[in-house]
Amino acid sequence: MKQAIVLAAGEGQRLRPFTVTRPKAMLSIADKPILQYVVESLAQNGIRNIVFVVGYRKEQVYDYMGSGEQFGVDITYVTQEAQLGTAHALSQVREEAEDEFLVLAGDNLIEAGTITDFVQIKPEAVLVKRVDNPVRYGVVSIDRGEVKDIVEKPAEAGSNLVNTGVYAFTKDIFKFAEAVLDIPDALNNMIAEGHNISALETDGTWLDVVYPWDILNLNDIVLQRMEASVGGTIEAGVSLKGQVAVGEDTVVRSGTYLYGPVVIGSGCEIGPNVCIMPATSIGDNVVISPFTEIKNSVIGNDVTIGPGCIIEDSVIDKGCVIKARFTACAGESEVRVNGEIPLVNVGAMMGEDCNVDNNVVVQPGVIIGNYCQIQMRKMISGRLPDRSLVY
Repeated sequence: MKQAIVLAAGEGQRLRPFTVTRPKAMLSIADKPILQYVVESLAQNGIRNIVFVVGYRKEQVYDYMGSGEQFGVDITYVTQEAQLGTAHALSQVREEAEDEFLVLAGDNLIEAGTITDFVQIKPEAVLVKRVDNPVRYGVVSIDRGEVKDIVEKPAEAGSNLVNTGVYAFTKDIFKFAEAVLDIPDALNNMIAEGHNISALETDGTWLDVVYPWDILNLNDIVLQRMEASVGGTIEAGVSLKGQVAVGEDTVVRSGTYLYGPVVIGSGCEIGPNVCIMPATSIGDNVVISPFTEIKNSVIGNDVTIGPGCIIEDSVIDKGCVIKARFTACAGESEVRVNGEIPLVNVGAMMGEDCNVDNNVVVQPGVIIGNYCQIQMRKMISGRLPDRSLVY
């Protein structure tokens, strides 16, 4: 395989507020977009001819990925004007496709080793993986290495083998993709007409993000594989334990405790006397003021966090300004997302460019939209729409 088609046109509505301003594939995990992990994995397997199918907020992908030169690949862009499904997205690249090619989801995080064997397989083929919660995915029935059918999000799963959304195709797929909206439907139709679809099982890293709190799970898993690297300035009296990565031009001031795995971006100012606990990612140009503790959280770029804050199991998107004594503690909560009400243990999910005044407490499972303003001494529960004012 020398070409890969990466589907990166979707929004991911269940991930709002984080996908209001960016496509799902551009969500940041451990200080890098999911899409970058996909491209790096392809490059490490010698696949450098990459076609992106983009649509929703496509300028975000253009601006970050560019021509692909900085990642050692050559990227071509094709637009899916209406996001109608994966088969519809694939149909847009018929003219650009080579005789054989890979198809991958741009919003699933994979490592290079996950597809190393698959890039050698003869099309048509599907990469499958065993998971604990198969009803969230397309469940694959297999007989002697051949796919018999794929059932999307069944009420009850007949097996724990699921479709990863990684495929090896020839141009034959286009005859079937044009008649349906999603690739699994195209594959089921191919099987019905007598085509053989191989299945290869992987035990490598393949991670999907469906709900906002899934960002925390992916972040934790990626950080476990991170290598320590310390740039910037680490003052005397800073305690480092475990795998910690600190970017260039970042200053970590005396009395600060960094307990890895932790990644801190470039141009940040941390401390003094800040405590950053495991499974935390901090973006670029972030200010974290004294006596603040952050644990198992993702903090976006250009965020300012005031003194005396406690933030656990939370995602704070870029550009937020949080003043003193903000509290976002985790706990078990039922969170309504698109009619679903999963029970999760989570803190706060805060969209971008929010402004939070002093002494605000956020209850577990709160989802705060983008551009919200919360005045001092408020307790927040439930969900705040974008541009909410709480006074």
